[in-house]
Amino acid sequence: MDPVDEPRDDRWVAARTMAMAPEPWLAPPAMLTRWALEDFRMEDAMSLTNLLVPTFAQMLSALSTWLDKGAAREAASGRVADEVLSLRLAADMYPLSSQVRFACFQAQEPVYRLRGEPLPEALLEVRREGWSGGEQPGTLAQAQGRIAEAIQFLTAVGPNALDEGAGLAIVLGLPNGMAFNMTGESYARDWALPQFYFHVTTAYGILRNHGTELGKADYVAHMLRYLPAGMTANG
Repeated sequence: MDPVDEPRDDRWVAARTMAMAPEPWLAPPAMLTRWALEDFRMEDAMSLTNLLVPTFAQMLSALSTWLDKGAAREAASGRVADEVLSLRLAADMYPLSSQVRFACFQAQEPVYRLRGEPLPEALLEVRREGWSGGEQPGTLAQAQGRIAEAIQFLTAVGPNALDEGAGLAIVLGLPNGMAFNMTGESYARDWALPQFYFHVTTAYGILRNHGTELGKADYVAHMLRYLPAGMTANG
């Protein structure tokens, strides 16, 4: 059937309107609410476990590699490698040391929240290290240790371990006193993933801004596993 002859019900019209918008998410809010948000519920497309755990683990692995490159550049420039942890993207932002800790914290926090478990003191200590990163940046070995701990923790998460948390009621309290009432699904989508990527991307930006040779291939190094047999990253 030719596309012009397809039935043009409400769903077709909504999809067409969204596709033709300057930005798809600028389509009328009523359509987004009725079709986009309902049709693309997370549990229909991918489980929480399969979405979150590999995402966190592979980006933390990339972060570890970026730190190695940053340290190598510092050493090649005649500076102490650990000094890279005190670099900032802007004067009023946390330094690289903090961004690493926050990324590690954000990668592990959802595992506990989506299982309905309290955050352990050891994980809260990682967050406190992030808060004090400006005064106590620590060493690269310590930063890499935090990343390794987080990846090891994620590796131990069982299949489907987080999936039942999709409908869980989560009250997300912030240190400033604000609190958000969310479901597990909305928490994963609207908080856990954006927060994690904020800190990972900021770490990338700090290193890149201060001269570390990083590019898109370093950011999405995990994509190499999808290359056809015989093809290299250079084509």
